[in-house]
Amino acid sequence: MKPTNFQPTDDFWNPAESRYDDVPIGRCGRSGLHLPRIALGTWHNFGDDTPFQTQRDIVRYAFDRGIIHIDIANNYGPPAGSTEENIGRIVAKDLKAHRHELVISTKAGMAMWPGPTGFGGSRGYLLNSLDESLRRLGMDYVDIFYHHRPDPDVPLEESMLALHDAVRSGKARYAGLSSYSAPATAQAQAIMRELGTPLVIHQPSYSMLNRWVEDGEPSLLDTAAEEGMGIIAFSPLAQGLLTNKYLNGVPKGSRLDKGKVSESYFAPETLDHVRALNDIARDRGQTLAQMAIAWILREQGAGTVTTALVGASSVGQLEDSLGALDNTDFNSDELARIDEHAVESGINTWWNATQSRM
Repeated sequence: MKPTNFQPTDDFWNPAESRYDDVPIGRCGRSGLHLPRIALGTWHNFGDDTPFQTQRDIVRYAFDRGIIHIDIANNYGPPAGSTEENIGRIVAKDLKAHRHELVISTKAGMAMWPGPTGFGGSRGYLLNSLDESLRRLGMDYVDIFYHHRPDPDVPLEESMLALHDAVRSGKARYAGLSSYSAPATAQAQAIMRELGTPLVIHQPSYSMLNRWVEDGEPSLLDTAAEEGMGIIAFSPLAQGLLTNKYLNGVPKGSRLDKGKVSESYFAPETLDHVRALNDIARDRGQTLAQMAIAWILREQGAGTVTTALVGASSVGQLEDSLGALDNTDFNSDELARIDEHAVESGINTWWNATQSRM
């Protein structure tokens, strides 16, 4: 990965002509959608509590390096909705002429406004939320619209028909799912194929400390491959746990310090595993974050992850994450050492009773 010459500035900016030289781009499942192997997540760092110029610098740098995919959700902030507004402002200021190069995604499913119409998987909520997202973004369409979580209280057919209609209306180019189990994913895809709008992507949490997508026969990774869907893994750094940030305590300004991460993540045995993984990363010549991302993107046959979704609070942090692409190969000894410490650590807060909707 080449060093950056990026200089944050408020002045006029032209994207780098070499922007497609760094981050490999591949096909998403069996669709015509192409995604970079690393995408920019906006969960924590693009609300109104982060300086706008910092956000702008990160997006500019990402685009300069070939990260053309920006992932959002309706409730990202704080406050909820502000991330969509801020990304919309940045695109309007800096990337309006390049909108067709971008892959902008948003989601609906989590609580967004008060009352029974403000969450879940109903047709009314999903389509109303998409309209509100487009208004905040200042865009006519998003490239991917996801159902953010399964809803056991709404017929799956109703939720899928809403995604189908979102695409058919032109307000979304593609449809996807997030945090659905393998059986529910297969059922949802069967419905969407019958409607004529196949799902192209699934966005699950996945990290060395949260490996649920590998479980089961078939696993979610296997199911997505069989159904022609790509996988974009969120939280590959386990909310910052798989970095060197917490190896020696809680630094000021970190997610844990700000109350954005549960203290339950930081059990002594978990931190022991993290320190051991850090030693393996050092032996590979990588930071722990780089190895964690590279491991997500490792070759797994048909179940190989399409894209790792990474957040960034600074340009430097994103640059470090991109270093993962310098070495995504693991030998058998390395994988065996990693497996000793890449164990389930109780950090999958997105897994709940909704997964048993089948």
